[in-house]
Amino acid sequence: MNIVDLRSDTVTQPTPEMREVMAKAEVGDDVYGEDPTVNKLQELSANMLGKEAGLFIPSGTMGNLSAMLAHCQRGDEVILGNKAHTFLFEAGGISALGGVHSCQLPNQPDGSILLEDIKNAIRSDDPHNPITRLIALENTHNRCGGTYQIPSYTREVCDFAHQLGLAVHLDGARIFNAAIACEVPVKEMVSHVDSVTFCLSKGLCAPVGSILCGSREFIRQAHRIRKQLGGGMRQAGVLAAAGIVALEQMVDRLIEDHLHARKLAEGLSKITGLAMEEGTATTNMVFLTISDHVNYSAKQISSLLEKQGIRVGIVGEKRFRLVTHYWIKDDDINKTIEAFGMIVK
Repeated sequence: MNIVDLRSDTVTQPTPEMREVMAKAEVGDDVYGEDPTVNKLQELSANMLGKEAGLFIPSGTMGNLSAMLAHCQRGDEVILGNKAHTFLFEAGGISALGGVHSCQLPNQPDGSILLEDIKNAIRSDDPHNPITRLIALENTHNRCGGTYQIPSYTREVCDFAHQLGLAVHLDGARIFNAAIACEVPVKEMVSHVDSVTFCLSKGLCAPVGSILCGSREFIRQAHRIRKQLGGGMRQAGVLAAAGIVALEQMVDRLIEDHLHARKLAEGLSKITGLAMEEGTATTNMVFLTISDHVNYSAKQISSLLEKQGIRVGIVGEKRFRLVTHYWIKDDDINKTIEAFGMIVK
């Protein structure tokens, strides 16, 4: 049975081109800085995002953690959203491993944080207070429906932060999705932030890895932290080779995922008993809820869909997240809409 896996774009597998270059990759010891393929990936990434340097890291979680520990000292405070991936889904690493305090502000429906809220959260110079050191944004925003922030918003936050001597980190796990949706170069999306992570292993289809970009001095500090966290890799060019293909071949085609998400949302919205959430299908995510009059829970519907070869993400008692990606085709979208319709009716 052909499996339609809509749980996440993390389920993507490497393309045939990736597998070929991985087998042939020129490698060295990356801890010594001697892996030529890793070095090429890092340089390519930095150039694409308009930053001085890049660092290949095993995961986005480690990338965000490395960034925040490079920006902050123990006891410092980072301002972030209450629906931020770093706050919700990274095991409290910034506090457990870095001693970094967090101030969580309400995320708006589009994933942004109101600038006024950020201004009001800045700590005064008082010995009772932690020191506000960093503002963290997320683009696209996972738990706000895969929505994105436009460059002018990011610039406004950065201008305010920099006036106060604060840094801004961007969790840009899907920043290329945001750039495609905004129809602007990815450099424009991140030009004012001090650091940014993005994932190679989601919509870009590489099997492993994320990139952290920033100034040369910042990356030098983050490199040390990556080592402390156990992220130093040896002949990692085997993995980096797939990342190069991801950046060279998989970025522009992300629009296909957005179109599939839109088609999926439109089809599901016509089914009585299903409601699309605000902001859904602006990129490659569809969030939907089951109406109260439907007797099934999300878990029960998921089990019924599984029997038909369809896997979906459950994010609440009656709430789903469906994520489109390279391996989801038109027929898969049609099959999913039809299956939901048969079950919910």
